[in-house]
Amino acid sequence: MTKGRLEAFSDAVIAIIITIMVLELHVPRGADWPALRSIVPVLSMYLLSFVFLAIYWNNHHHMLHATTRINGRILWANQHLLFWLSLVPFTTRWMGEYHLAPLPTAAYGVVLLLAGIAYTLLTNAIVAHEGPTSKLAVAVGTDRKGKVSLAAYVVAIPFAFVNTWVSLGLFVLVALIWLVPDRRIESILDR
Repeated sequence: MTKGRLEAFSDAVIAIIITIMVLELHVPRGADWPALRSIVPVLSMYLLSFVFLAIYWNNHHHMLHATTRINGRILWANQHLLFWLSLVPFTTRWMGEYHLAPLPTAAYGVVLLLAGIAYTLLTNAIVAHEGPTSKLAVAVGTDRKGKVSLAAYVVAIPFAFVNTWVSLGLFVLVALIWLVPDRRIESILDR
């Protein structure tokens, strides 16, 4: 199977997720600085979640660019990833509305963890289909960045019940790790 429909569908779903997130933002209840300040937590969470979705879109794009063909397992692995990403607007709003309360913060971390696992499973499905010498397999290697990210989420989730700022810091750290699209794939494609 070719990958064109998978790419187009994934692009559309991620665009819809971002649209839902922005529609969840409400204007301040006033036209002064205190009113604007009251929505800063929600705007901050929107920014962080937008960055995460942009990272997923960028890396998904690079991953599929390195992929030559797909199968049913890859299609389902991709749907699995999109499912977890579709929950980002819900947990973003919940965490922003309740100013980093422990349970919403932990739930946000769970969604990020499960999206990260789903991305790993999608990568593994593509590598299994294309073989250990495929461009993606060579580019990903041992996937240290992916493992560090998953470990950070695993630590951040229980920390939400101790200190939500530590959890938020770990979420931001993972975003910073992935902010630049995966150069491993770009360098393999350039060869």
